[in-house]
Amino acid sequence: MSTITDNEKNTAPITRNRLLWVAGLGWLFDAMDVGILSFIIAALQQDWNLTTDQMGWIGSINSIGMAVGAFVFGIYADRVGRKKIFIITLLLFSLASGVSAFTTTLAAFMILRFFVGMGLGGELPVASTLVSESVPAKERGRVVVLLESFWAAGWLLAAIISYFVIPASEYGWRIALLITALPALYALYLRINLPDSPQFTAKKNVLRSVSVNIKDVWSKKYAKATLMLWIVWFMVVFSYYGMFLWLPSVMVLKGFTLIKSFQYVLIMTLAQLPGYFTAAWLIEKIGRKFVLVTYLFGTAASALAFGNAESLAMLITAGAFLSFFNLGAWGALYAYSPEQYPTVIRGTGTGMAASFGRIGGIFGPLLVGFMLTAGFGVNVIFAVFCAAIIIGALSVAFLGTETKQKELE
Repeated sequence: MSTITDNEKNTAPITRNRLLWVAGLGWLFDAMDVGILSFIIAALQQDWNLTTDQMGWIGSINSIGMAVGAFVFGIYADRVGRKKIFIITLLLFSLASGVSAFTTTLAAFMILRFFVGMGLGGELPVASTLVSESVPAKERGRVVVLLESFWAAGWLLAAIISYFVIPASEYGWRIALLITALPALYALYLRINLPDSPQFTAKKNVLRSVSVNIKDVWSKKYAKATLMLWIVWFMVVFSYYGMFLWLPSVMVLKGFTLIKSFQYVLIMTLAQLPGYFTAAWLIEKIGRKFVLVTYLFGTAASALAFGNAESLAMLITAGAFLSFFNLGAWGALYAYSPEQYPTVIRGTGTGMAASFGRIGGIFGPLLVGFMLTAGFGVNVIFAVFCAAIIIGALSVAFLGTETKQKELE
């Protein structure tokens, strides 16, 4: 049952809106950093004469950090609170991103990207858990998807910054990274103003060991939900980072200039916002499973169309649909994941699923680099991602249960 009191419900709209805005801006900064990285990889390839394998490793080292961060910070969110971990992770990725602007070697850049990834990987599941526990059941899914919609705004900012800043000078990518460090200042403001989850506050005296929490995530009661989440998280992250971190570079490989590729990716990114908003509306009207499965199948079809597109119009259209469906699915996944577990293991369960998913984010960018080096076409690469997304959709369809408007345990 929910632990929100009648008095808290009376003040919920103000608290909820403020929490959504505060957490959403943190999410926006996360997306801005990940989005800028996809453009920076294309710029570094020209600046540092990187091979396709090295380009793939930049994206993968970021995902390794995200896997570690999601696992570690997800576990400790159940011990020290959602608020503290949210702030720590926000500071970690902001400062590491800013420092990476001054690197002169690929090795140093990748080490710092690992720490950026740790902050990103820890912040995202913890923030969605915090918001899930702070709003009434009847609108919980919609609010979490709206939280995820800040990701689209962050990607748009990244695309705009990359388009105007990175090509402007030889220091363009460094300036872009410095801009991503601004959330560090915002994190200090959060420390004072962000409330913690009322459900965690009510349960904070229930001390459980990390090993017991991990064991409970795979207990008989939650094993089916955990298996489902691990499969869908792996497939979604594998395909997302494989496709979207390479998107500007793929456009260059298709014959467009760096500036033109940035411009076209910016146009495709605009479709993310309606993807989120339609998912936010449908998720409370029809349910989590329908939205997640439908949007994943839409992502798969769009990936196949993008990989086989031969004209500019088809590329942009398929890329826009890819952004629409994929990011709508992400919103549904973040709403769906925390609802599978009770308060005492919610951070652990969500963090472990996200952490396992980030392993997919390691292999996705590497696979693209390997397949390009081996001479495979873009159509074959995107067909692989299409198949992966279909597997994720089927796991939700057959293993998932509907959690629409259910009270959190």
